[in-house]
Amino acid sequence: MKAQAIVFEQPRHLSVQSLDLPELMDHQVHVQVEYSGISTGTERLLWDGSMPAFPGMGYPLVPGYETVGRVVRVAGDSSLTVGQRVFLPGANCFQGVRNLFGGSASDLVVPQERAIPVPDSLGAQAVLLALAATAYHAVAGGGKREVITSPDLIVGHGVMGRLLARLTVAAGAPEPTVWETQAVRMDGAEGYRVVHPDDDPRKDYKAIYDVSGDSNLLDKLILRLAPGGEVVLAGFYKQDLHFAYAPAFMREAQIRTAAEWKRADLLAVTELVTTGRLSLEGLITHHQSPRNALAAYEVAFGDPLCLKMIMDWSANA
Repeated sequence: MKAQAIVFEQPRHLSVQSLDLPELMDHQVHVQVEYSGISTGTERLLWDGSMPAFPGMGYPLVPGYETVGRVVRVAGDSSLTVGQRVFLPGANCFQGVRNLFGGSASDLVVPQERAIPVPDSLGAQAVLLALAATAYHAVAGGGKREVITSPDLIVGHGVMGRLLARLTVAAGAPEPTVWETQAVRMDGAEGYRVVHPDDDPRKDYKAIYDVSGDSNLLDKLILRLAPGGEVVLAGFYKQDLHFAYAPAFMREAQIRTAAEWKRADLLAVTELVTTGRLSLEGLITHHQSPRNALAAYEVAFGDPLCLKMIMDWSANA
């Protein structure tokens, strides 16, 4: 079997290549991909070569962990059925390349437990479940903390910022403020307000959730905290973060890192979306064919009007 896959050959150089797929083994499924999303966080760092070193890092690589498709074959006993739409948080099925995170391809072979059933009604919006799970994990703490303070300030009004704000509103918490510096991204608020940070005089936030990925913001955010307040680092940062100790000491500031989502987070947000408590409307702004992958990545990472770029693989079906 063969699959067409996006391959980062080296930073800022990609191609669409025909790669071998492994034979299906027991408890695996073959998924024909319909849509995959381009991540403007970790995938951007893989694209420009600024991703910090970690085990498994290297080129060439197949990116992508926001993938939706249809089950076309199953091996052995499975709770999944042929024709079922599933979400895949990436794959590890290609030889001769790194699978980081291996989901940007026309076909994938994965263990059946890695495929999460999603409603047909979601369509391409199902690619957003990974980001929604990331946002959910940040506000839920992975279930490891008894008390989590909902964000009253969110930094960044991209897809992650919007999902965090929507989750906060859906939970019945007070409406958060969202900071955004780019005028073209200030529209689209649903139950919360978006302001430029220079227009916000408030300095008593209890919980500031940063999804900007800006390594230089921490000192500014600490100055906006109430005593005992918390800064939650929910973005991905390519540079080390530093902060001045005295202002943090004066406020007895807390700093928490939100790790990547877990399966329980993905299942939780899938239920929220399925039951209508969390909307994914208005977050996908661009679609592109894999044959125009280079242009798609340039727009995804360079155009502030692009919230989420979707690669449409359905033409390969």
